[in-house]
Amino acid sequence: MKPPKSPLANAFLRSLRENGKRPDAAVRLEGDGLRVATYNVHKCVGVDGKFDPDRVFEVIREVESDLIALQEADTRFGERTGLLDLHRLEAETGLVAVPVHASERAHGWHGNVLLFRDGAVRDIHREQLPGLEPRGALLTEIALNSGLSLQVVAVHLGLLRWARRQQADHILSLLGRREDQPTLIMGDMNEWRLGQGSALTRFEQAFGALPPARASFPARWPVLALDRIIANREDLVVDLAAHDSPLARVASDHLPLTALLNPAALIAGGDTPEGLAAEEPDA
Repeated sequence: MKPPKSPLANAFLRSLRENGKRPDAAVRLEGDGLRVATYNVHKCVGVDGKFDPDRVFEVIREVESDLIALQEADTRFGERTGLLDLHRLEAETGLVAVPVHASERAHGWHGNVLLFRDGAVRDIHREQLPGLEPRGALLTEIALNSGLSLQVVAVHLGLLRWARRQQADHILSLLGRREDQPTLIMGDMNEWRLGQGSALTRFEQAFGALPPARASFPARWPVLALDRIIANREDLVVDLAAHDSPLARVASDHLPLTALLNPAALIAGGDTPEGLAAEEPDA
């Protein structure tokens, strides 16, 4: 009897089957609802080694999301200078960056940027995550112009497995101290395994079954589901797909992960979003 294949071996075999059928254009998720995405832009350096923010911009335009979390949107060291033209993004896509005031030149918090349209920010919380690497989570509550509200945690977990477990526990502890509401945890989890040692298992134990995995890394030959959109409501995420366009396969080493949300699973936002001011983020 042959020994069972490992999860990684199964992922490679699945990738071999599917990569021969990759489309000429990304397939858009069908249905009505809020469209969200997460995208590790790899500091705007493509798989060809070229620094080209314009390619990343065009991929973001292709995704056509109402809300998108970006990772590695700032340089990693020093002043963490932002690498995208946020004014152009707002002018041409309507996406506005959640203000984090981390520094004068940075776009986000530890490279995490959250962009949204048709709404306003109710709350911003910057959280330092444990581990050897400098990592952070950006927690934001968005009041949509539709009158609905959604809490989002934008995050990029660390490279070390033990650190990812601690970071997942830290995020869950943070959420446990807040009012229960529909919540997404979005970002590059750097984790594809499940099991007792996995950070993903922490989220699964807290929220129930995770939305399906979609391979998004590496972009030219997706094998691993490093990027995740995790919900604390079973009916919140309707569908998911990696945005697999020819440009997305080159612009970064990750493909964007997109999801369609069920508006009925969101909550009424209360105050009218127009005119709400972003609160000063926590230090």
